[in-house]
Amino acid sequence: MPHRNTPLFSRLLTLTLACLSLICAQAATAQEPQKGPVSNLPVPRYVSLKSDRVNVREGPSKEHPTVWVYTRAALPVEITAEFETWRKIRDWEGAEGWVLHSLLSGRRTALVAPSKKEPLLLTEKDHQTPVAKLSPGVVGSLRSCDGKWCRLTGKDFDGYIQQENLWGVYPGEKVE
Repeated sequence: MPHRNTPLFSRLLTLTLACLSLICAQAATAQEPQKGPVSNLPVPRYVSLKSDRVNVREGPSKEHPTVWVYTRAALPVEITAEFETWRKIRDWEGAEGWVLHSLLSGRRTALVAPSKKEPLLLTEKDHQTPVAKLSPGVVGSLRSCDGKWCRLTGKDFDGYIQQENLWGVYPGEKVE
């Protein structure tokens, strides 16, 4: 065992402290949300389709083949990666592909849980008074979320739904 006054002990202590600093720095970085290398916005994040015709490609360029086409504007999708002007997205079914960033909107929308079999209740702000029943797959504008309830609006509805019954918002996420 080296004596505390030896150069070897000093070097070991310095090395140990450097390793601890590096570990602490990595842990702090792991807790910060990832930022996209192009947009500097959080990745992953939810956005919506801007157009009612969006080509989804196998890779991030027009040279890659179109693998399918979305035909529903305002559909929520999750951005999972960025490359230049391209964004890799995932839909509620888990399908992934690349789209041009100009075909996406930062406007938040949500999809009533497609996995539910029955329509879900939309309520007044008191969460007691029903205002409508929304079928699974209905898309609405996400106006706000408090971590448990979200205000969802559409052409013929405006009310609150439990956040866990929506796709397009993270569990516990607050939206203002």
